[in-house]
Amino acid sequence: MHPRPSPIAASLYTLRDMNVDVIVMHGPNGCCFRTGRLLEGDGVRVLTTAMAENDFILGAGDKLEETLIKAYEMFEPTLMGVVGTCASMIIGEDLKEAIANADLPCTVIPVESHGGSGEGDNTVGAIMVLDAAVEAGVIPRSEADRQIEMLEKATEIEKTRGMAQGRYIKPNFGDSKEAVAKEIVNALHDGKNVAFVLNAKKETSYLFADIFNFDYAQINPQNKPIIVANLDENIGLERIRGHAANIKKELPMEIDFITGGLDEYPITADKAYEFLKDKDLDMIVVFGVPHAFPIEKMDVESVAVTDGPRLVEPLRELGYTHVVAELDAHSKTLGTDEIVDSDFGMMIRSAIEWME
Repeated sequence: MHPRPSPIAASLYTLRDMNVDVIVMHGPNGCCFRTGRLLEGDGVRVLTTAMAENDFILGAGDKLEETLIKAYEMFEPTLMGVVGTCASMIIGEDLKEAIANADLPCTVIPVESHGGSGEGDNTVGAIMVLDAAVEAGVIPRSEADRQIEMLEKATEIEKTRGMAQGRYIKPNFGDSKEAVAKEIVNALHDGKNVAFVLNAKKETSYLFADIFNFDYAQINPQNKPIIVANLDENIGLERIRGHAANIKKELPMEIDFITGGLDEYPITADKAYEFLKDKDLDMIVVFGVPHAFPIEKMDVESVAVTDGPRLVEPLRELGYTHVVAELDAHSKTLGTDEIVDSDFGMMIRSAIEWME
């Protein structure tokens, strides 16, 4: 009942993950405006055909051809994407025909997404990109199938445990970050067994990894927390593997168990649970996509850190003792290749200083 990310935005982000140089959106100039502007910060040039009222009636194939040619003249890309919108797809614009007529000396991936694609699930837009990328010879079928499986599982998690459950969820900014950070630091100081679980999605990991970006020896050198993370640098597209490698280089603490890749967050939470379930924990801190973790199976004090204010109440219902929300995870991490400060991470470091 409340607004959700659209398939169009998911298409744009997935093309970005494939390292496209330019994306042309075939639609009005205001469609997915914020996403397009954000992706400019990640090095992707996002253009629009700026469809107007007459185009909705008469069609705008010529506009798309002209924009494609102009885009190539301006940026000389190796890889481009063309993304449909509600306006162009509802009237049946033929993206492939326009691409063929433009006859550019580069690879172009056509994506016929719109706001109502499938059942409106944002992951449908990402799946469309993967299928189109296989057809264009950009990625192998096996990699597309693996990612599609992850996306379908992600949709299931959102519909059963997240904010796509079909009811209105009021935004909530969670518990006091200061109070929860002090509880974590005090638990480590007192020798309690604490686990940190990074179960993050792609580039947002640069923000969530900051939560365990501290020196535990400053708190209690005899009590290293257990670190579990989905930072396998051998899984996923080159861009996603690079994120994992960058973060692992920066972290001051050794990772005890790697659950999988940064695009496998729908299944890596279960792997984290299997690793931790017999560890006699006093506290567990799960961040990134914490609603994928089966916290209801653990009888332990728990902290969830999410980037969605509408996820705070569902996380409490799942059984988390404390829930805090980070804001603007996507906008803070676009264009970076290193860990960025998170509000909660900074609060943990502040709590360490107060303790000293």
